[in-house]
Parts: sequence; C-alpha cells; structure tokens
Amino acid sequence: MFDSLSEETQLIIMIIGIAVLFLAVSWNTKRNKDKLYGRKKRNFKKNYSKKKDRK
Repeated sequence: MFDSLSEETQLIIMIIGIAVLFLAVSWNTKRNKDKLYGRKKRNFKKNYSKKKDRK
C-alpha cells in the first residue's frame, strides 16, 4: 500500500499515525480517570449510610 510512496513520506505518515494514537490513548485515560476517581462529587458518609440502612 505504501510502496508507491517515498521513504520520507512513509516516515512522516508513521509519525503522524503514532501521534494520533498517543493522543487518543491519553484522552481515553483522562476520561476514564475522571469517571472512576471523581471523588469531589462523592459523599462517602451519605453513601455509607444508605448502604447500611438497606441491610
């Protein structure tokens, strides 16, 4: 597929591809951390009380 392109062009395309993949992984990691560790929004005392009252 890339045989028709020069070596320099292939190298540039590979670097751009790796950069895009790196940005995608970084964005996904940040999004997952925000989901899992959103501790500012949590109130552990209320959550504990609700779980305790259910039993």
